[in-house]
Amino acid sequence: MAINLEKGQRINLEKSNGSKLTEFCVGCNWGAITSGGFMGFGKKTQDVDLDLSCVMTDANGNLVDHIYSPLYRPDFLGRYGMPPGKVDSRERALHHSGDDLKGDLDGDDGLDNEIITVDLNRVSPDVQQIFFFLNNVGKEDFSQIPYASIRMYEGTPTRVKEVFATYNVGSSPQYRGMKAIIMGKLYRRNGDWKFSAIGDAFPDNNLCETIKRIVTTYSK
Repeated sequence: MAINLEKGQRINLEKSNGSKLTEFCVGCNWGAITSGGFMGFGKKTQDVDLDLSCVMTDANGNLVDHIYSPLYRPDFLGRYGMPPGKVDSRERALHHSGDDLKGDLDGDDGLDNEIITVDLNRVSPDVQQIFFFLNNVGKEDFSQIPYASIRMYEGTPTRVKEVFATYNVGSSPQYRGMKAIIMGKLYRRNGDWKFSAIGDAFPDNNLCETIKRIVTTYSK
């Protein structure tokens, strides 16, 4: 049975049979914004472009690797001292499925819009923490998005074998003005990997601001 995580909760990466979870997916699902209409007529749908990204830090909290959309313009990233986007980590231990620009248009389909596959056995020894976060590229904030969730599951992007843990962010006034959410992190502790649900939201205008926040505040 999947663990429904709460903010601040920390868990060991163990499956129901007691074995370690080392190869899995981190998937994010969210909905487009619908408004108006009566009995299905005149309904308006607004695309929602969220970006699931991750950054990796070493024991001193320094940024050592990243995965975020290659669609970000290099000149924009360069203004913040950030390298171009990419879908694979250095050792290909983590891989991003690609950028979803719309979200679920007809209600929650139960499928992930963006997925990062993780092979912890291949993660470089200098990586001590892996932070997963969401940025909204559009003008709306998270209080307007009907639902957003992140889950970890054993399997592949096309076949879910067993859902291990979920963390949900529902449409709520508490997210008014917030355009970025640091969802959680994987971290090493005594030779094992663990996961911590963070769930902190911020009014960051772009992912570079969120990455700076992670490096300066969360990774130390």
